[in-house]
Amino acid sequence: METRELRYFVAVAEELHFGRAAERLGIAQPPLSRTIAQLEQRLGVELLNRTSRKVTLTAAGSGLLAEGRAILGALTAAERRARHATTDQPPLVLSLKTGTSGELLAKLLDAYAAEPDAVAIELLFCESQPDRPLHDGRADVALLHQPFDATDGFDTEVLSTEGQIAILPSSHPLATRPHVLLAEVKSLPQLPPARWPGPDGTYPEGPGAEIHNQMQLLQLIELGRTSVVLPESCRTNLREGLTAIPVQDAPTVTTVIAWPPHSRSRALATLVRVATRL
Repeated sequence: METRELRYFVAVAEELHFGRAAERLGIAQPPLSRTIAQLEQRLGVELLNRTSRKVTLTAAGSGLLAEGRAILGALTAAERRARHATTDQPPLVLSLKTGTSGELLAKLLDAYAAEPDAVAIELLFCESQPDRPLHDGRADVALLHQPFDATDGFDTEVLSTEGQIAILPSSHPLATRPHVLLAEVKSLPQLPPARWPGPDGTYPEGPGAEIHNQMQLLQLIELGRTSVVLPESCRTNLREGLTAIPVQDAPTVTTVIAWPPHSRSRALATLVRVATRL
């Protein structure tokens, strides 16, 4: 199996749409489709179920997606380490979810830059699962949000806790309420909760829109097609036409800084110390 084939398959498996995958890879759709078909023929299994309306993963496809992500992540990590092998102070790669509090991130980066032994920090934004680059070696440290992101196998320090808000169109009747309950948000017939892909790339069952990125999510909410419950800090990123309402009974979100327990990086130790001090 070639790395190119694996990269093509992972793109299709994550997007579950050949057109979006081709756009993401910067290639035309026909050669992408041919490559996936040739890969399936060589392996002797179907990786994808294709219909005129959607693409889903088979059991074999889900397995290859997990393995493929790990392989491609390991390759990326190896390339990064090789490039930085001769550098006295290699940069730290910080993985975080798109939409993470800009205020928290700015304070952390500014405070760390003031440290005498600070090194450059590269930001790796993820639409979902920011813990994955930490597992596969593409990142040195991550900002994770419990209970949504997995922290098993990492050392962590708590940075902040916050409540959650429901994001609704400003024209919706609930938008004038001082607060709502979680059950009220989940039972809105015209605004079914948005659905994010799981670790295997598949979406949970439900009527809500399948979400690929934060921009798409906010556009769909503004159009009255879906709703979402997010951490309170996401309020600062809202565009006109959207309203944030506190959800009284939603679980508290805890933001932690996480890193591999085997790390011996002094630069990372300094970043963790600065983060916990803030």
